[in-house]
Amino acid sequence: MNTYVSATPDELQIRLGEQIRRLRLGRDLDQLTLAERAGVSEKALRNLEAGRGSNVATLLQVIQALDALDWLQALAPAASVSPMALLRQRPEPRRVSRRRGKRTPPEQQQR
Repeated sequence: MNTYVSATPDELQIRLGEQIRRLRLGRDLDQLTLAERAGVSEKALRNLEAGRGSNVATLLQVIQALDALDWLQALAPAASVSPMALLRQRPEPRRVSRRRGKRTPPEQQQR
């Protein structure tokens, strides 16, 4: 089950910050080093990791400095097949008639 569905925006910011922090620690970077690489203040990075409101520019600079831009692809992956194209390719439904048996003329029918 997706635990993000019922989360509030504040909870989502906290979870995002935790993911950024785990990624930073996984890259063995301290906050000051990452902030410098990203071109943001250390306080902006701390706020981002704490889920205390940050802007999109800061987020993008940080994930770029972490070499994690594939996160953006995960937000809206490019469809390999267009659902509308699939609908257009589907053949039109055809009416199927029942096979009828050979009719026996009334004079040959048994009573």
